[in-house]
Amino acid sequence: MKKFVVIAAATLGMSLSASLHAESGDPERGKELSTPCIACHQADGNSVNPAWPKTAGKDAGYLFKQLMDYKSGERSHPLMNPQVARLDEQDMRDLAAYFSMQETAPGRTSADEETLALGEQVYFGGNVSDGVAACVACHGPGGKGNPAAVFPKLAAQHGAYNLDQLNQFSSGQRHNDPGRMMRTIASRMSEEEMKAVSEYIATLDPK
Repeated sequence: MKKFVVIAAATLGMSLSASLHAESGDPERGKELSTPCIACHQADGNSVNPAWPKTAGKDAGYLFKQLMDYKSGERSHPLMNPQVARLDEQDMRDLAAYFSMQETAPGRTSADEETLALGEQVYFGGNVSDGVAACVACHGPGGKGNPAAVFPKLAAQHGAYNLDQLNQFSSGQRHNDPGRMMRTIASRMSEEEMKAVSEYIATLDPK
């Protein structure tokens, strides 16, 4: 746990710059730039395809960092990298500002009660025996995230997308997490735990 706290503190220092950069975004211009985003994320950032993330209501600093990472190649996706290639830094600030101001739609899940109970246990308590830190430590009790540290809001995010990201962190396919925090945590989780917490997160109230 002490090691996790040290990593989290270091990550906070590294992450502040992304949050500060995103503050200068113009949401009105971001809305104008968002037309290509609609096909996957919808006009208000509430995607209907569970494989594609809801961007609505995410902190602007986090969205800006992800766009910057796609631009640099630090994060990879066959659809996102080409889309972001045409954007400059101000474009990304503006898009981040626009989507951050949209209201996140409530999530859905078809998971059974046993799965959701395990997910709640992992979210709030982690798995001490396997060294899995509790999600609540960074993402908060309601999944609202920590904007100052650029830890994202998770509440109501699609369960399928959550699971895909955990698997990507676990395998190292996704590696844009400061301090290797998510890679470390996900690599210690069982598939059952990842599935359960992914579906539990989808049930959290986004408001």
